[in-house]
Amino acid sequence: MRARRSRRRRGLSLTLPLLLLAALPAAFSGSGGARPWWRGRVENLRAAAQEAKDGAAAAFYELDMAQRDLEIALETISAADDSPAAARAAAEFSAFGERIDQVSHHYIAAVDAHDLDAEGLDAGAADRARAALLMAQSELQKVKADLDAFAARIAPLQERAASQLAQVTPAVERAREALRAATAALDEARAAGFGAEDLAASLAALAPELRLLNEGAGRHGVKPTIRRAEEVRRRAGAIAAEAARLPRLAAELDRRLASLRTRAEAITTRAGKVEPVLSELRRRFTVACWQDLQRVPAQAADAVCRAEEMLTEARRARDEQRFADATATLTGVQELLGRTDEAVSEPGERLRRLDEVSFDPKREIERTRFVIRDAQRLAMAGRSIPEPRHARPLDAAVERLDRAVAELEGGGRHPDYWRFLTETEAVRSAVAAVVEEIRAGR
Repeated sequence: MRARRSRRRRGLSLTLPLLLLAALPAAFSGSGGARPWWRGRVENLRAAAQEAKDGAAAAFYELDMAQRDLEIALETISAADDSPAAARAAAEFSAFGERIDQVSHHYIAAVDAHDLDAEGLDAGAADRARAALLMAQSELQKVKADLDAFAARIAPLQERAASQLAQVTPAVERAREALRAATAALDEARAAGFGAEDLAASLAALAPELRLLNEGAGRHGVKPTIRRAEEVRRRAGAIAAEAARLPRLAAELDRRLASLRTRAEAITTRAGKVEPVLSELRRRFTVACWQDLQRVPAQAADAVCRAEEMLTEARRARDEQRFADATATLTGVQELLGRTDEAVSEPGERLRRLDEVSFDPKREIERTRFVIRDAQRLAMAGRSIPEPRHARPLDAAVERLDRAVAELEGGGRHPDYWRFLTETEAVRSAVAAVVEEIRAGR
């Protein structure tokens, strides 16, 4: 038994070395059985390189998105802001573009240079790939950080530009609404029988402006677009208001035509009563008191005749819907009749004033002296002596009044009352000018 155990031990000792020798080629051949130990290290390096590649890809994507967002921000700033700060921001972003292109090229070159899926990838290649991709990721992240800092610096510019840009859409919509309202008002006026050709031409002239508004602020700028929209709104509003005013304007013209015809007839009637007044003036007062009024009846007749011709012209313009011409003509008629009305009233007013002064000249004299004394008191207020520039014209007014009174009293039975009245009126006007100067100086 002892001999049998001894033979088994000798057999086992011979068998184990043989088995180990047989197993060694299989271990180094890589075929069959377990993976070699050194292949595990390569796979770890491949995984690390792939992780670096994924990180670089994420950094590249984040940088690309940040660049796109800033492009939109800079477009907004450029459209709304033409300040030096906006220009500097655009130049700085352009420089960022060169840096982004450079680090992106490095990243793409690192990816293209290393095939991490290759079967024959060795440990050295995997490690070099990992290092290159980590460097590319670091460069991408550095530029991304600088880009974020730049975005923070231009945030106030972007907010201000966005605020201005937000005004564009409402402004353009108000302009469009005004154009629609103008079109509706013009259609309504035409339906009422008004041609409104000038308004239609004005509305058509806004079409190019609307086209520019539709092209947007991105092409023409925020501020110019807002200004254009406000101008279109204003002009369209004026067209709508004018179109809505046409019926009222036509009615007003009809009313003025009738009123001015009535006034012309009234002036004709009153002018017929001037001659008896002139006769009274000629009978009671000297030639100087009425000579300038002799042509009043003839001048009034001529003025009324011209007014009637102008009224006929205004009626024709109104019927042809040339409302501006009709309005201008009626304004001329009104001014002409106003002057004629005053001329026709002058003989009666002259007779009244001459009657008053001939009955009691002292009233006119005292009235003028009172004005002079009041001005003298004002000139002396707070002073021991008046200023020469005030005293001289007031003294001259006293002397002029005294001369007028002397001429009146020396005129005999038929004094020139009209000259007396014009002199006292001139004195009062001169004194009033001095009073105004004193008050202005104080």
